[in-house]
Amino acid sequence: MKIILPREELRPYVRYYWMLESDEPFSVLTFPIGCPQIIFHRKSPLYILELKSFQNTFTISGQVNFPAHIQSDGNLDMIVAVFYPHTVGMFIGTPPSAFYNQEISGYDIANGQLNDVAARIFDSTSGGESVGILERWLLTRINPNLNLRRIASSIGELMHTPSVSVNILADKACLSRKQYERVFREQVGMNPKEYSRVVRFQKAMRMLQCGSRDYSYIAHHCGYADQSHLIRDFKAMSGHTPKSLPDYCVPYSDLFTCPA
Repeated sequence: MKIILPREELRPYVRYYWMLESDEPFSVLTFPIGCPQIIFHRKSPLYILELKSFQNTFTISGQVNFPAHIQSDGNLDMIVAVFYPHTVGMFIGTPPSAFYNQEISGYDIANGQLNDVAARIFDSTSGGESVGILERWLLTRINPNLNLRRIASSIGELMHTPSVSVNILADKACLSRKQYERVFREQVGMNPKEYSRVVRFQKAMRMLQCGSRDYSYIAHHCGYADQSHLIRDFKAMSGHTPKSLPDYCVPYSDLFTCPA
């Protein structure tokens, strides 16, 4: 697996790219990471057990609130762009709320330019060339607006304090609560309260990743009401309790880790 940082102009909007080639079959449990992704499969797509379907060769993966088992037949060559929670809509011209809890075909959003990018990626001869093709197109789509900046600021507040109230976030964004919830849902792909659950889960994963096993402290630090709340939400997001997950796999928080 190879991880690449985006060029400087794209770093406020694209977290990173990753490429994976494998000739060995595998099955992996994945978790909600809080970030949409655009996926290009140059060989066989992955199978999502919970959705009972294969990813499209060109897939847009939205915000999800459930764990999923992904399976590969061993003929894998994929390139993935991971976006910040609120930025993918600016590039694709479709609100992320349209693919909440879904993995849709990129062809379904009828973006001719992006379809052409996909075709050129599939014709390219290397992962590096593929990322270059994607980046050149992404650069032409940068068009930040006031609402994007407002939501970016509130995402930062949520990351710092996942228990912050929606009213406070709306005030900081200079929007009414109703306006804020609409704009947030359009740009992020789920409502603020639900997204805060993903952030709390990812923050708890980060503490497990760093070696903490004090579950009461994790619950308090991540904004859960109590340890029972932590266990209940954590199990909904991962299929495991905070105590049992490290016995199944190494805890890793994508949202709170810079992988490159």
